[in-house]
Amino acid sequence: MNLIRKFIPYYKPYIGVFLFDLLCASILSVIDLTFPQFLRILRATLFLEEPEIIMQRLGIIAVLLIAMYVVRSLCRWYVTYQGHMMGARMESGMRRELFDKFEAFSFSYYDTHNTGEMMSKLVSDLFDISELAHHGPENIFISVVKIVGSFILLMRINVPMTICLVAVVFCMAIFAIFQNRKMRTTFRDNRKKIAGINSSLQDTLGGIRVVKSFTGEDIEKEKFDKSNLEFLDSKNANYRQMAIFNSGNNFFEGMMFITVLVAGGFFIAKGQMTGEDLAIYALYINIFINPVNVLVEFTEQLQKGLAGFERFVEVIETVPSIVDREDAGEFSEVKGVIDYENVSFSYENDEAVLSDINLHVEAGKSVAIVGPSGGGKTTLCSLLPRFYDVTSGSVKIDGRDIRDVTQKSLRSFIGIVQQDVYLFNGTVKENIAYGKPQATMEEIVEAAKKADLLEFIESLPNGFETQVGERGARLSGGQKQRIAIARVFLKNPPILILDEATSALDNESERYIQESLDKLSVGRTTITIAHRLSTILGADEIIVLDGDGIRERGTHKELVKQGGLYEKYYRMQLGRV
Repeated sequence: MNLIRKFIPYYKPYIGVFLFDLLCASILSVIDLTFPQFLRILRATLFLEEPEIIMQRLGIIAVLLIAMYVVRSLCRWYVTYQGHMMGARMESGMRRELFDKFEAFSFSYYDTHNTGEMMSKLVSDLFDISELAHHGPENIFISVVKIVGSFILLMRINVPMTICLVAVVFCMAIFAIFQNRKMRTTFRDNRKKIAGINSSLQDTLGGIRVVKSFTGEDIEKEKFDKSNLEFLDSKNANYRQMAIFNSGNNFFEGMMFITVLVAGGFFIAKGQMTGEDLAIYALYINIFINPVNVLVEFTEQLQKGLAGFERFVEVIETVPSIVDREDAGEFSEVKGVIDYENVSFSYENDEAVLSDINLHVEAGKSVAIVGPSGGGKTTLCSLLPRFYDVTSGSVKIDGRDIRDVTQKSLRSFIGIVQQDVYLFNGTVKENIAYGKPQATMEEIVEAAKKADLLEFIESLPNGFETQVGERGARLSGGQKQRIAIARVFLKNPPILILDEATSALDNESERYIQESLDKLSVGRTTITIAHRLSTILGADEIIVLDGDGIRERGTHKELVKQGGLYEKYYRMQLGRV
């Protein structure tokens, strides 16, 4: 009931369609109930008249019945079309809400949740919710109207026999409620298992080049087979419960017919009922049983939808770890002065990654951060655009705590070039303009020129309209990196973060990319994470960071003269001082 209460508000934008859908559904139910009663009345009145009178009035009756069924057809059209579209629109709105929620989560959420599972919630779960949104109220409403209406009419024909029938239905309801609980558990497990399949598939296909290069097809098949068989086992348990549910309900349905037959024969023998009344009673039994069956079948849909909605609610009610303050302002202009003041950071339930870091960077200056893997270099930079929030201390830009401004405003003044460049499945033009969709073609061309990318783009078959493929699969590492650099040139931020931007490139590509990065860094406050020390020799300050914090700081020449950790790294890479 708690889930249903949370589900009801999603009908609010479509209340007009919803109410008219229920009106059409009630008309359908009333017409279905009317026909046997109409037949009973005619049998007791018109069909006892002379043949001439019957023939005179038969045409009028036929026209009335045709009109009635025309109305029924129109109501069925509305219920089928508009009712389904209402469910589809609700599904679309909920998918948008879920997508917006995913985008609102910080990196920490994605550190612990799988993409395939999130896709499962966005697609298959919401489809089941959509079907429930449409068919749920409609099926319940139609079924209740038919059951109540036919029950009243059955009581008018024979009260004792109807009471016997209700006793059977009561037993059927108890069985359905008991079995329903077991089915819900299996449907919830189904959702988890199909999410496991999606996770396995996404992981394998996303890393297909690694799979093939290491001939790991058998390993991936084994992993997929495991999740696939777990889903099959879950479906087996699910169908077993459904089989018990359906066979049990079939048994009670048969018991209804047996009750009518035996009780009807008993009352006819006692002279309390006629054979014609039993025939009409049997017609209403079909009307009575049909909505009962609909409710029984709806139970499966209800459990699927609620299982999906439960997973939906889990995400929607998850509070993002990083949110804008209510009084958060906007950065209107940024010079680029950066301050880390007594900054400490640790991931959930983990030891501290950064502890009491103090760092000042003047506007337009370049700072390089070096140190061993796991020393917190990338984490330190990720705190600046608030991909993570500090555990203690503060990060400031131009003297203003970054938590006092909106995330969108903050990030609009920061450009990032990473080692692992992500290109979207679109054109070269779309990928360059990603950070500034409203950019003119002249601005895009200028950005490509600054990134030394224009000559390459012009050599492509379709120039800027060339498709780059999924994750830029049709381009080399250097070409993808240049597009990433052009993207930042177009954004033109005053603060720049270079996260090992050349470490995955060959020496020649590195040289050209480094030239582009040097041009990009001019006039910007730049923080560079680097493993290759040759790329940071000209930095205004070099910070040596490890698990114990900032170990050394100074220019390249100063640190080499100190003969400390930096000098050790330098000798290891270059073999000279």
